[in-house]
Amino acid sequence: MAVFESKEKMETVLGQLFEKLFEDPIMGPKFLKMNMVIMFDISDPNSKLWLTPGDGTKGEVVWGDLDMKPTVQMTMSGDTCHKFWLKHISMPIALAKGLIKAKGPMPKVLKLLPLLKPAYQMYPEHAKSHGLSIEKEE
Repeated sequence: MAVFESKEKMETVLGQLFEKLFEDPIMGPKFLKMNMVIMFDISDPNSKLWLTPGDGTKGEVVWGDLDMKPTVQMTMSGDTCHKFWLKHISMPIALAKGLIKAKGPMPKVLKLLPLLKPAYQMYPEHAKSHGLSIEKEE
């Protein structure tokens, strides 16, 4: 069974995670400074998560189809996304196995790495608070 039992659950959990990052006094401005649009194309359940600079004062989380071109596009399943944020799977291994597909200029993709650390720190407790298992599957 998929980690996220519904599209709504996934959108709530991941949406709140990125909202918290954007509200962070250090991470929020760092994201804005990158001036990037990131799109996560997630399957099982299917949805598109967009992270945009919004109006330039705070990053914005948007779900669904947008009429804009992402700077970076990440394609993965909901389960892979969950495992990634729990650090149960690393980006290099996920990319090598085809679990995550990344499109976009590599220098811009690499600029995202500083944003990962706070999300990694937040996600286990955040996921647990939504009733998701954080145990590593064998």
